[in-house]
Formats: sequence, C-alpha cells, structure tokens
Amino acid sequence: MIVNWLPRALNDRRRQISYVFQQNPQAAIRLETLVRSQADILSAHPRVGRSGRKDGTRELVVPGSPYLTIYRIDENAQEIQILRLLHGAQQWPPD
Repeated sequence: MIVNWLPRALNDRRRQISYVFQQNPQAAIRLETLVRSQADILSAHPRVGRSGRKDGTRELVVPGSPYLTIYRIDENAQEIQILRLLHGAQQWPPD
C-alpha cells in the first residue's frame, strides 16, 4: 500500500521535529528517521497499529518515543492515510 501523509500530519511532523531539534538536533534526526521507518512498516503491514479511539482510525506508537501516528486505511485506493502525528500528551481525539 502507498503511504500518504495528509497536510495536517505533515504539519504535525514538521512541528514535532522542529521542537525536538531546538533541544537536541541529533535526537530530532533520529526521531525523523524513526517516524519515517514506522510509516514504511505501515506500507507492508497496515494493521500493525491498534484500533483507534476515533472510528475508522488506527494508532501506531512510535517506539522509543512519546509520539503516536494516527492513520486510516483506504482499501479501495490501496492507501494508508496518515492523519496526525501527536505527542502522547496531546488530546486525541479532539473534543
């Protein structure tokens, strides 16, 4: 399946990586690599994440980090749509 980062998820990713970069550039590089590798895993194993708290979504914890990838599977399009990349302290789903 193709992995498609939706605009909001891309914005989340940029903000999360930028925040970590300000504190520790090397950690930000490692985090970006880890987030991308998790997305690659979704391509081959789309159901690896747990059922999401919001209907129709799934959630994949980025190992070794406090981040969570929120995604949905579009079987018809053979596509994984990454909706959000959130820190575990962020509210999900939104109220």
